[in-house]
Amino acid sequence: MQSMTGYGKAEYNNDGLNLSVELKTVNNRFLDLIPKYPRSFISLDDTIRKTVQSKIKRGRVELFITYSNTSDSGKTISVDNGLAAQYVSAAKSLSSEFSVENDFTVTSLMRSPNVISETISDDISENVNEIVISTLNSALDGLNEMRKVEGEKLKTDILSRADIVEELVGKISDRAPLIKVEYEEKIRERMKEILQNVDYDESRLLQEVAIFADKSNIDEELTRLKSHIAQLRNICQSDEDVGKRLDFLMQEFNRETNTICSKSNDIEITKCGLTLKNEIEKMREQVQNIE
Repeated sequence: MQSMTGYGKAEYNNDGLNLSVELKTVNNRFLDLIPKYPRSFISLDDTIRKTVQSKIKRGRVELFITYSNTSDSGKTISVDNGLAAQYVSAAKSLSSEFSVENDFTVTSLMRSPNVISETISDDISENVNEIVISTLNSALDGLNEMRKVEGEKLKTDILSRADIVEELVGKISDRAPLIKVEYEEKIRERMKEILQNVDYDESRLLQEVAIFADKSNIDEELTRLKSHIAQLRNICQSDEDVGKRLDFLMQEFNRETNTICSKSNDIEITKCGLTLKNEIEKMREQVQNIE
């Protein structure tokens, strides 16, 4: 089990090549990758995405890649003379139009966007591509290690709450059979109080008790809740689609608990039901962070 929240970082520094890869993840229903890296890595976009997808299934992923090359190997500088000429012409035009000094220098021209570009030979580029993916994999491994540790904490918390849920379901199960008996005793006392010494139809009373018992019967809901608890524990021991399956299971927990509260007609069961809903909500909040 893994959390969707984590951080991973890896670096490569060798022969003038400096590369840093950082990953930050938070919970999200689906995988949402937000990459931020130099334009020179655009050709690697598809490979980068597939690499991330191979190790992360769900979550909002922010990916930061910074790169610098201070070596001389395979590097060439090219100048876009046509674009540079347009910048110079624009500077002269602005100076003439607005009667201001033209202080456009060679340094300013070199800093103008896309006038000067750095290119790397194909051999060097292929090496850089391999370094990027290798460093990304290292960062992903670090991220997943952190997410796994956090996931184990979530698992422990969820299972401890499952024990509380099971205890509450047990209390409700013990209390449920007494409702019919108490209702029958209550209605007999009322009949005696109202009719005093007058005889009443016993079969009609029993029929009324049977109708009440049928309406307030929660055996099916309790059976399903016990089944859900067993499923929750099994899912927590697996590694595939844990978050999605638990998220669906929390909805089922809530559905059965709401039905119990609405059908029980008993204050003790209602109290247990409300406590049960509170524990289920706490589990649901934790489940939202599981991949």
